[in-house]
Amino acid sequence: MKIAMTGVSGNMGREALKQTLELRDVELVRVFLSWRKRNRKLIKKLKKEYGGRIEFVRGSVSDKDACKALVAGTDLVVHMAAVIPPRSDNDVKASEECNLYGTIALADAVYETAPQPKFIHISTVALYGNRNEKHPFGRVGDPLVPSPFDAYAMHKLKAERYVLERGIKTWAVLRQSAMLHPNIMRDNISDGLMFHTCMNAPLEWVSSRDSGLLIKRIIERDFRGEIPSFWNKIYNIGAGKRGRATGYDTFNYGFEMIGGSTEKFFRPEWFSQRNFHGLWYYDGDALEELFRYQRDGMAEYWKELADRHKLYKLGKLVPKKLIHFFLFRRLLKTPNSPLQWKKSGDAARTYAYYGPDEPPTDWKDVKLITKGDFGDYDAMREEKNAVLLSHGYDESKDMFEWTAEDLKAAARFRGGECLTEEPQGPYAPVAWKCHDGHEFTLSPYTVLKGGHWCPHCGCPAPWDFDRQAKFSPFIAQVWYDSHAKNEDICYDLEDGKPVLRHTEDKK
Repeated sequence: MKIAMTGVSGNMGREALKQTLELRDVELVRVFLSWRKRNRKLIKKLKKEYGGRIEFVRGSVSDKDACKALVAGTDLVVHMAAVIPPRSDNDVKASEECNLYGTIALADAVYETAPQPKFIHISTVALYGNRNEKHPFGRVGDPLVPSPFDAYAMHKLKAERYVLERGIKTWAVLRQSAMLHPNIMRDNISDGLMFHTCMNAPLEWVSSRDSGLLIKRIIERDFRGEIPSFWNKIYNIGAGKRGRATGYDTFNYGFEMIGGSTEKFFRPEWFSQRNFHGLWYYDGDALEELFRYQRDGMAEYWKELADRHKLYKLGKLVPKKLIHFFLFRRLLKTPNSPLQWKKSGDAARTYAYYGPDEPPTDWKDVKLITKGDFGDYDAMREEKNAVLLSHGYDESKDMFEWTAEDLKAAARFRGGECLTEEPQGPYAPVAWKCHDGHEFTLSPYTVLKGGHWCPHCGCPAPWDFDRQAKFSPFIAQVWYDSHAKNEDICYDLEDGKPVLRHTEDKK
């Protein structure tokens, strides 16, 4: 069996490559690496470790010819390459080049290769946008409302839709959740990204090790012909209850390693009040039942990190005020910090992340899921207590039983119409019209099970969900969890810079 992989220099990709090469039936893994200098050392290391079982293709992932060279003669392609925050926030062109155009080039290469390999595309939880205590659980088919100015989510959304509609015979889309990895502390102390985290954001943390195990077991079981029902579907990569926390509690887990806490090191006004992304996955068990990959709990993983990195324990000896001042306060001045946006007069980002009200300045005024202000924290994290969003049609039906009326009901729930009277199955093209009169073609699966909708209405820039929520119950049911009904803002980009205007002024 021959495998092609992108993104092996990343946290998930590194584990996926390592664990895939543990399989005896894998003859070769061909990996794609950019021309970045640091990849020279990685190539030497991998050649020394795996010899002839690994090959390399170098170039830009948006280069279709390079992608063709990568996938030629392979049985399965795993696409994990991504430019993620904070780099995607600071270099939007790099995000677009990799996350969107790279995916397009690779999907085209797979489609045009004969025989055609199977294709696994790693998508992201960021597509779902901001969630809080009102609807912490989400599932495949929920509305995709990427947070305004989130370039990563914007490009990944468009890329995922392209994969779904490209016509590849055998594919799977896996929406990755928040990821725990060995360098998580180091990677988050150089930028204000951590302050984008909302304190009540529901975050489901899966380890890079478990994510790699998932890829390994997909490849292993597919080689044996055991998973025909797995393919041509979208899944959420979850971790189960042991991986579920909030933004507030996530910081606490990390700070316990150095004898601290969220409240000792941070001030509540440093953090966004909305416009983040995160979910507890209601349907994360779908992959777990197939592949049994969920091994690392969040608490256990943080303990492992503390045991592995003795330097963290030395932090217990350092006065907490010094850590607060020298390690974290300095990040407030970085360009990606919400407080820096307020200071510099960036009204668009400030409003998007803070809303119309000033944030609390004292922890006693902050209502927290983790402290039981909205009910029993442990009970809230259990799927059986989830309050789910409606998808606007009869979800009890198998997708091969969908009728024109099911599609029309889903379209009405989104404020639009289904124009096709006789659908030919979940993957056949169907004509739709959105509220604004745009006509477009997508498969029923992409709309009803994927959560996608009109590719012309921003999608998502300009982000005008305030307006869309007024005629789309599909969007309204989650958008109003963190936005007032009288808000009437369109978030847009002009020459790459964020702008904010009222929707009646939108051009």
